[in-house]
Amino acid sequence: MSKKLYTLVALFVVAAFVLASCAPAPTPAPVETEAPPPPEVTEAPATEAPATKAPATEAPTEAPKFRVGFVTDTGGIDDKSFNTTQWNGVLRAVDELGVEAQFIQSDEATQYEPNLTEFASQGYDLVIASGFFLGGDLAKVAAQYPDIKFTIVDYSYPDPFGVPEGVVGNKECIPNVQGQVFKTDQAAFLAGYLAAGMTKTGKLGYFGGAKIPTVTIFGVGFQHGMEYYNEVHGTQVTLIGWDNKTGEGLFTGDFMDLTKGKESTESLFDEGADIFMGVGGLIGSPGFDVARERGGYGVWVDVDGYNMLPEARDVLLTSVMKNMDNSVFDVIKATMDGTFQGCDVYIGGLENAGVGLAPYHDVESAVPAELKAEVEDLQAKIVSGEITDTGCISYPDWCPPGLYE
Repeated sequence: MSKKLYTLVALFVVAAFVLASCAPAPTPAPVETEAPPPPEVTEAPATEAPATKAPATEAPTEAPKFRVGFVTDTGGIDDKSFNTTQWNGVLRAVDELGVEAQFIQSDEATQYEPNLTEFASQGYDLVIASGFFLGGDLAKVAAQYPDIKFTIVDYSYPDPFGVPEGVVGNKECIPNVQGQVFKTDQAAFLAGYLAAGMTKTGKLGYFGGAKIPTVTIFGVGFQHGMEYYNEVHGTQVTLIGWDNKTGEGLFTGDFMDLTKGKESTESLFDEGADIFMGVGGLIGSPGFDVARERGGYGVWVDVDGYNMLPEARDVLLTSVMKNMDNSVFDVIKATMDGTFQGCDVYIGGLENAGVGLAPYHDVESAVPAELKAEVEDLQAKIVSGEITDTGCISYPDWCPPGLYE
């Protein structure tokens, strides 16, 4: 089993040796010696009070740095989406809070438990698990290291499906773990409404990596927003690749096979879609070439794709952002401040910038002003509570638990 351990802070070892060779030899500190014993006397010496010795003054020691360990899923640290976003939150904590951070990249699922254990056994102050697939393994490791604090993104406890029965976290929360979940359906709802107003064929497309709640929630919101547009405008835009009522859809089965991502996008366009959303990190990236060839658009997920995919800017309509960098940073800061919330969950929504819709960037001139205004109005209504259901209330089976309870 291979493991790649990377460190954030490089140690300038070579420079240290060069400087050491050029500098004068350090002067050894004088060694304190005790006075020699008095000479022997024949008479009994007078009794004297024992001499007292002033305590040595110790140099102040630097406080140990707060250490953060991050374990990726198999998508890897450079997936330009899910893992990359979380790591960016850790890097922000390095810059702004002065933490020390490392990550371990998981190449296969069997590495999740040992990778988490690696950081926990070294006494890291906070260990971050990157997502849904690590939920069961994190529960086992957290039980073995109750004094270590953990947080997991896109997951919360209790989880009777991902955590084995009899393990803490199956039926109850875990005292040393804080979850992080996101109302992704809110931002996806806005994207679905926008795409429905932009399509020329009347068909939108969706595909995902694995069929898990944190992936299907994008489809739930996307379809619900599209249907809301139909209600408002009397149109009949349809979605290919996902169905809220049946929970059936198009999935590649992983987050790494770019060929499957391209083929899935091609199948959606073959069926008439002219705007697609691929949910699964890098597997969605080849779809933008397909969209360009077919005269359509694509929607990126998790982060603003404009920054991650400069080659796709001309056909990038928008991005459904899940601001995991903000949530990761907030949990790190809270842990440093002593306000870590074990047995609790961070919930990100439009109201606290936990999720959002990215700017239109290079395609802004193609989006009608009226449609832009409608999307902005919908966002305001969601934040105010005027619109309460953006998909997950009607279709909770395809969304992570704990979002709207």
